[in-house]
This record gives sequence, structure tokens and C-alpha cells, in this order.
Amino acid sequence: MRTQVAIIGAGPAGLLLGQLLHAAGIDNVILERQSADYVLGRIRAGVLEQTTLDLLDRAGVGATARREGLPHDGIELLFEGRRHRIDLHALTGGRRVMVYGQTEVTRDLMAARAAAGLVTHYQAADVSLHDFDGTAPEVRFTTGGVARTLRCDFIAGCDGYHGVSRRSVPAGAARTYEKVYPFGWLGVLADTPPVSHELIYAHTPRGFALCSMRSATRSRYYVQVPVDTDVARWSDEAFWDELRARLDPAAREALVTGPSIEKSVAPLRSSVTEPMRFGRLFLAGDAAHIVPPTGAKGLNLAASDVGFLFEALRGFYADADSAGIDGYSQRCLRRVWRAERFSWWFTSLTHRFPDTGDFGQRMQEAELGYIVDSRAAATALAENYVGLPLA
Repeated sequence: MRTQVAIIGAGPAGLLLGQLLHAAGIDNVILERQSADYVLGRIRAGVLEQTTLDLLDRAGVGATARREGLPHDGIELLFEGRRHRIDLHALTGGRRVMVYGQTEVTRDLMAARAAAGLVTHYQAADVSLHDFDGTAPEVRFTTGGVARTLRCDFIAGCDGYHGVSRRSVPAGAARTYEKVYPFGWLGVLADTPPVSHELIYAHTPRGFALCSMRSATRSRYYVQVPVDTDVARWSDEAFWDELRARLDPAAREALVTGPSIEKSVAPLRSSVTEPMRFGRLFLAGDAAHIVPPTGAKGLNLAASDVGFLFEALRGFYADADSAGIDGYSQRCLRRVWRAERFSWWFTSLTHRFPDTGDFGQRMQEAELGYIVDSRAAATALAENYVGLPLA
């Protein structure tokens, strides 16, 4: 088998890269170790930056998101028992975010790839990467019990933190910076109307809470819990009671509860692997970096990586120009570290840490109050939240 770009991973990053390359006439094959149904069953975030929407448009798959997504012009910060609105639209010169679930993004991309007749090997087993330090990389894998070899010009590793791409980086060739947080998010997905038309980020003495949504009829809620929490010990009733205890009176009164569709605990961590290029192997998305979900940057960072990688590969094939390839890692990491900083800061500001104490609680409240009262501070939050420009 032969292709120009072998893409490892059929999540939104890999699928988006595949569509962008296809639109530019660059042949690509995607390998995914899980089934398509499994990939679609992953429950993930759904706040899209403008740059991500623009890339979906460029790939020819943005129409559904723009038609069915929920544009958000602001967010609410809840502390000291009251909510305060941050007007993203006004503070950033008209920019906003779009609430549209990652599952829906993945489904749109899968449908577009199938319609174009592009090759995706699901349930590809025993995937291994070879010779990417030269000019003729190979990807070996097994599908349907048959061993195959895919020869290519480049390999794009879009298969996540635990994927084969990251594991294939030669020992000593990369450095990983990591911070593990001492808590997680207990999340519930329910077919109930959202408690508010905009996201609520709640900072309380009991811990953090987030009120989010997937649509006008499906809600996603989170509460901060110890990292070793057993989700089986949390009934739906216990979750709703704890969420109510972390909301303001008006939100508590407006909250509509119901049976959970999905319930899970997600640990929080920050991680960055440098560099993101190793010969003709490129890491993108979670294969290179993880952010806490507080700032809604995970999918958006993956999309910006893919955008940079697409431009680099297009330049190589269209103009025989390797500048984009040579600068890929540096260009990505500049944006990655800024998003990591924001996600770390917002997490540190809104969550209760084991050593927070009463003094720390009051310091967090003072900083939240400063953000609300200072246009400059609110603008800094808003600019980072809607997404910094691609550079």
C-alpha cells in the first residue's frame, strides 16, 4: 500500500487533517485501532473557537456546526454566591465561541470522509511506525487478520497520549513537562434543558462546578471531586444535590434534573511534549499535549496543530517548500504553551486545592472580583477564552 500521508488516529484531529489534505489533492490513509462506533461513543468537550470553526469550513464540514451549534457571546463566573457575566463578544471586538459537541464534530468528519470514498482502516491492530527518520517511512499493521505495510512520505500522529505515535519517539529525543492535579471532574450528561444559556464556572468553598450543555435540550454538568473518586458511589440524586449546593439561588431554582445518560470521573493534568516533530513523524493534539478542560482548549489546540501541519504539508507538495515542516514544532508550541498557561491559571483560580485554606479561598475570590471589576483583566480572560489568533 502507498499513500502520501499516513494518519494515525481517527479522532477529530486525524479526521480533520484528512479532509484538509483531501481538499488540497494530497492522498492520505487513516489507521484507527478502535471501531468507528467506539470513536463516536467518546464523550468530550464541545466549545469551539472561531479558528476551529474556520478550519472545519475550510475542510468543507462546518455547515452543520454553524447551523446547529449554539453561539455564545459570554460566560458567567459564580463566586461568593453571585454570578458575574464576562462579555466575550464585547471584550474581544466581536469574537465568540460555539457550543457544538466533539461527538458531532467527529460524526460530521466521518460522514464527509465516507462520502469522498477515502480510506480509513478501523480496528487496525499491531500498528508500528518505521523509518520516519529517513525519507521513506512505513506503517505496519494488521487488519482482518492480514498483516499489511503502508508506505508513505509522512506520518501524522493524531492518536492521543497513549497512542503508538508518541511511544515511537526515540528515547531521549523528546522531553515531557507534566503537572498532575490532585482532583478530577465528576461529569454527568443528561437530556435536560441547560440551567443557563451560557456556561457557568462556579468557585465555591465546596469546590469547583461547571454548568455546560451540548444542545438546547442536553446538559453537561461537572463537580470537582478527589482524583480517586469511585463513580459507582455517586447516584444521580447525590450528584444533583452536590451540584445544587455549589450554585447560586437563582440557578439552583432553575436547575432541571433527570436520569444521567453518562457519568464518569475525568482526572486533570497538564502535559507538553517537546519537540512535536521527529524526522517525518509529526505529533498533533493529545499525542503532544494535554490541558485541563477548564479553559476548553483540548480540541481547539488539536485543530490548530492540524491547521499548521496542513499548511506545512501543502507547502511541501505544492511548492517543494520545507519551511513549514521545519517550523512546525516551534509554531505549534508557541500556541500550545500559551493555551497551557491559560488553562493552568483558570484551573488554579477556580478550583479548591488541598492546601487552599481560608486565606487561599479569599485570595481566589479577590482575584475573581478584580476580573469582574477591571476591564483590562476581563479582556485578558476573554481573549484567551475565545482563542488567541493563529500565528
